[in-house]
Amino acid sequence: MVLRMRYLVQVMGLAVFAWMGWITYGYFFDKNLPQINLIGLDELGYYCNDMHCILVGKDSYKVANVSVWLDEKQLVKNFKINKQSFEYEVPIDTAVIENGKHTLKIEAEDATFSKNKSSIVRDFYVDNTVLQAAFVKPVSDYKILQGRTLHLQFQVNKPIKSAIVKIASNNYHCYPEAIGSNIFEAYIPVKCEEKPNEYPLAVEIVDHVGTKFLLEGKFQVIAGAFKKQSLHVDAKKVQAEKELGRKQSDLEQELQTLLAKSPKEKLWQGTFFVPIEYTGIVTEFGVQRVTPEKGCYAHNAIDLVAMPRSVIWSPQSGNVIIKDRYEESGNTVVIDHGLGIFTLLFHLEEFADIKVGDKLKRGNPVGKMGKTGYASGYHLHWELQINGVKVDPMQWTKDGF
Repeated sequence: MVLRMRYLVQVMGLAVFAWMGWITYGYFFDKNLPQINLIGLDELGYYCNDMHCILVGKDSYKVANVSVWLDEKQLVKNFKINKQSFEYEVPIDTAVIENGKHTLKIEAEDATFSKNKSSIVRDFYVDNTVLQAAFVKPVSDYKILQGRTLHLQFQVNKPIKSAIVKIASNNYHCYPEAIGSNIFEAYIPVKCEEKPNEYPLAVEIVDHVGTKFLLEGKFQVIAGAFKKQSLHVDAKKVQAEKELGRKQSDLEQELQTLLAKSPKEKLWQGTFFVPIEYTGIVTEFGVQRVTPEKGCYAHNAIDLVAMPRSVIWSPQSGNVIIKDRYEESGNTVVIDHGLGIFTLLFHLEEFADIKVGDKLKRGNPVGKMGKTGYASGYHLHWELQINGVKVDPMQWTKDGF
């Protein structure tokens, strides 16, 4: 019995000695940094009212204390922890902080002889401003002809996260008219087939802290007076163009694919140019055309005439996304202006020195007027699409649009 007790005392003594040795070793030789993480405060996140963020951490030895700085001003100095693992609620009251960008720094120090330190730095925004918005023009001014574009603008009093125009079952995203602008806009295509009527609309605006604001209004679609036209293209030319160009359906499929890749920003500013120094318009937008080859269809573009081989230029800044030849549109150039807005130029005689991927400015040459494809004579077919819907491009050349 006595021997057993002595053995137990010896074992316990060795355990205490080993524990003290480990503690001593850890105190003098542990170089591991404290592991810390900040929960509830995201990098460049927006916050208002009460903020609740928690610092969690652990250390192989133990964490001695934490310190907190806000915009280089120390809020907490050496708050005692003295634990291997811990949670600490960081005190931030946004009600006494100015709106705008701020920087939070947190430092944790362990209890070793070396006082190893870890730190976290997060930039964030405080936004306690009440969200407000208003239409730039009275909603009573929104009267749109069939086949034209509703250009909707509204102004907000602070940066926002998103804005969506809702008309019936359709949603249209809004974007700033220029980088940093508080005026947002949406280009809403009105189809030629849209029934003349008065339509309600709503703009749902969400700021960066999740507050919602609803703008409500209405607009009126007015019936357009679309003319009729007959056209005939020589059968031999039609056959020859089929042999020279790709199928027209290929162009339609490419446009759908490229639409999903269109930049979510305006690549242009100001009005559009007419892309040629034209002498007349032979086919207006929305003309109901009848041809022996294609039957009856709506010509939702405009046909411009000028001197043969006249220079054609980009009507506005954008990226060349298609340069190819097709059986109906002939030599074709498509320019992406951003926001899903495409310029299509058909029947070119030849291309300028451009390639797919080039960035064009308004007025840069893209080719010369011709009669390639399904064309009875020299002319330029100018088409403008918004998310695949064809609209009257001449409206975009008017001041104040």
